Amino acid sequence: MKTELLKITDIEQQQELLRQAGACIRQGGLVVFPTETVYGLGANGLDETACRRIFEAKGRPSDNPLILTVADRQGAEQISDHISPLAEKLMARFWPGPLTLVLPRRSCVPDVATGGLDTVAVRCPDHDICRAFLQYAQVPVAGPSANLSTRPSPTTAAEALHDMDGRVQMIIDGGACHIGVESTIVECTAADEVTILRPGGITPEMLAEVAAKVVLDTHLVSGKGVPKAPGMKYRHYAPEAPVQAFVGSEQAVIEAVQTAYTEAKAAGKTVGFLLSREVATQVGAPHTFIWGHHGDAAALANKLYTGLLFFDKERVDLILAEGVQAVGLGLAVMNRLKKAAGGHVQAV
Repeated sequence: MKTELLKITDIEQQQELLRQAGACIRQGGLVVFPTETVYGLGANGLDETACRRIFEAKGRPSDNPLILTVADRQGAEQISDHISPLAEKLMARFWPGPLTLVLPRRSCVPDVATGGLDTVAVRCPDHDICRAFLQYAQVPVAGPSANLSTRPSPTTAAEALHDMDGRVQMIIDGGACHIGVESTIVECTAADEVTILRPGGITPEMLAEVAAKVVLDTHLVSGKGVPKAPGMKYRHYAPEAPVQAFVGSEQAVIEAVQTAYTEAKAAGKTVGFLLSREVATQVGAPHTFIWGHHGDAAALANKLYTGLLFFDKERVDLILAEGVQAVGLGLAVMNRLKKAAGGHVQAV
């Protein structure tokens, strides 16, 4: 199919384009749309056939649940038959924003959207163009990241087009995403307890301002069992070349990267570097993508996927990456980087 690119710079002046995108969703089509986290691959979340098209377009395992995006609090009521008092507090504090809530589902939500579970993942993005599109769609929109399965998520329309050209009817270009890693997914497991199923833009520390207790789901670490949320079970975020990552002080990372580079060169490999400015200056190697300053988790979150995709164009044999401490937003960043590296993350 031919993919149409809709560049939106003024919601009021370009309402007709958003109406067309909304109509495409209601008619069972696929539309890529921007959010504050990453670009999503949208379909009618209440249409079983349309949701199946998402899995086909992505090459995604069918037991991996989808997130349903809604324009507002009322949209959540359309697909969940019970919103607990704690869930209400989380919505009031973090919606619109990068927080996904796992809630009891209504019967109108098809099994294909929930991975066969009796819950549904729901979020309201903090992106004006996205929410305008959702209003015109008039239905909850299933919206996993707009990339081929296991690949890095797109944070620009151009990156989404790379994977989805010819697979979707439309791509809404709303500019670059400003967070860069997917939403935090949580489940309210008790009256005062929140369980994090996937770390993201809302940190454990932020959640602790609302809930008395915040815990990590055991499957988040093990990756075993039935996935209760997207990103829990399968390999994700991986570029074409293998990744090795290092976390530590600036000097320790410099030494570790230089040692790994020497070994790779001796083996005849072309190496790419995903590094902070401080470390990159000392390593001084070609094929380098600088993501920000050492230890800046927000900068790495914003540039991680773009940096990983950069090396697909560079055609390297190995990527040596610098991570950050897994606290705050760094927990989400390192969750993604660890998956991209197949677990090859070394503390130095």
